[in-house]
Amino acid sequence: MNQEKYLRVFLELAIIPLDNNDAERSIKKFCVGKHSWHIIDSKKGAKASAFLYSIAETAKANGVNPFEYFKFLMEQLKEYPRNEVPEEDLKKLMPWSETLPDCCKQLKKQS
Repeated sequence: MNQEKYLRVFLELAIIPLDNNDAERSIKKFCVGKHSWHIIDSKKGAKASAFLYSIAETAKANGVNPFEYFKFLMEQLKEYPRNEVPEEDLKKLMPWSETLPDCCKQLKKQS
């Protein structure tokens, strides 16, 4: 067991869950709905949908209103050339950033 050190990490850090039930629960709606959504009729559409859904779920997990967060992101990102956002600025845009505007922080943090 050369990976034992990594497999035992959850024993040392109580914040790490023993299972991935929360992650599975958060994607259940997406997995059920993907068969009836017409936007996912190609690999490109599926990739885009999964990308956006991941951002929305990460926002929710951090107590951020996804709709307001997407509006905020669109306003901020339009100021940069495509794929040229400096890392420091990206950090400020993350849903766990302390610098997000209050309008984004409307949901109670889920546990």
